[in-house]
Order: sequence, then structure tokens, then C-alpha cells
Amino acid sequence: MNETQQNKQLEPTKSELEILQVLWEKGPSTVRAVNDELLKQKEVNYTTTLKLMQIMADKGILNRDESQMKHIYSVAEEEQKTKSHLLDKFVDSMYKGSASKLVMQLLGNKKTSDQELQEIKEILRKLEE
Repeated sequence: MNETQQNKQLEPTKSELEILQVLWEKGPSTVRAVNDELLKQKEVNYTTTLKLMQIMADKGILNRDESQMKHIYSVAEEEQKTKSHLLDKFVDSMYKGSASKLVMQLLGNKKTSDQELQEIKEILRKLEE
């Protein structure tokens, strides 16, 4: 499998991202535990969550520990790597690879707090060093 196919395979859908968010926050979990967390956000059937997590394991997005009666699922790649890949893809497709255009859009669309502006300035200061 070439790198493009591998990246495509690891690009989670919206529903898969919701599951990843739960696993990133809660750590390795059963399908029931993930489904219970998802139910706090929206109506979702257990069987739908189960099927999605099985598909995610088949795609290599999740690992499945079958050593116990209740299977435990965990994220295959670290959170930062997945988010970095998805952000790079988004910036490439929406802003032609320009991070500055993305930042300008973000700052122009949303009221940025003084604290957020200070944090941004600190990041920029560190980048200049």
C-alpha cells in the first residue's frame, strides 16, 4: 500500500472522529463505554457504535484487545499525529497550503479574547527565536 492509500485509509469520517474524541479523552474503552459517552452528545445506537468501531479496527484506526470477554478498543495512532494530518489536509485543500490565510480567516471570523491573543503572540515570539 502506498503512502497516499495509507493516508486515505486513516482519514476518519465525522462519526469516527466522534469516537476518537471519546477514546482520546477517556483512554482505552469498551464499545459500551464509548457509546455511553456518545449518548451524552446525541442519540446513537449501540449496534451502530459497535459496527463503526469494528470498521475502524479493520482500517487500522483503532486497536482491539480481544484477550478479555469484553473487547477493549484503543487509538492506533497518537492524537497529535492524527490531528496534524487532518489539519495539513484541511489547510492544503481549503487554503492552498497557506497557514497564514487560515490564521487570518480564524481571527477574522471569531472574536478572539485578550488571553488568546496573548497566547498567539507568545507562540509567534517563540517561533522567531
